[in-house]
Amino acid sequence: MSATILTADAAKKAKIEIITDGKGTQAVHDVVVAMRANRRSGTASVKTKATVNLSGKKPWKQKGTGRARAGYASSPVWSGGGVVHGPHPRSYAKNTPKAVKRLAFRKALSARILSGDVLIVDSFEVKSPKTKEFVSLVTGAHGGVRRTLIVSTKFSEPTLLAGRNVASDLLMTAAEVNTENLLAFDKIIITKDALEALGNRLQG
Repeated sequence: MSATILTADAAKKAKIEIITDGKGTQAVHDVVVAMRANRRSGTASVKTKATVNLSGKKPWKQKGTGRARAGYASSPVWSGGGVVHGPHPRSYAKNTPKAVKRLAFRKALSARILSGDVLIVDSFEVKSPKTKEFVSLVTGAHGGVRRTLIVSTKFSEPTLLAGRNVASDLLMTAAEVNTENLLAFDKIIITKDALEALGNRLQG
């Protein structure tokens, strides 16, 4: 499979606006931080002195023992007692405006195009669901790098089956790929129909 490096001029013909200055850098940061925050489960939780399963009985009388006064066994100062200011279930979700997401996506794609990391192919498909055939196809496109993102409008069933065992590579459609994906791989292989779809997506 022959692949060519996507140039800035070719990207412009596909209706992809190339950002050559610092515009969008903050948007990329904000979007990636938001995406990672949205994946956090926020389920960490501890028991306070009110919820720990211990008796509420006063351990000993207030005066006359020579010991410090104590009101309950679940006191945070005791071993086995409650936790003070510990985590409780919460949402880490961050809302990002659509305009910021679009700018971040365009900036990330522009940076990868300008660095020569985006390759264009006519199509990406293996005839049989064999991992060896999939790896050979990917290696033939870029000569062999550690991590590769393959973007198309759709993938055949044999291609999906062959690629699922290759942890270093990821298959994504033009509608699914996001800013974080564009930054996480060494090389990006895009089919011609996916490039057109990405151009239309950025125009919307």
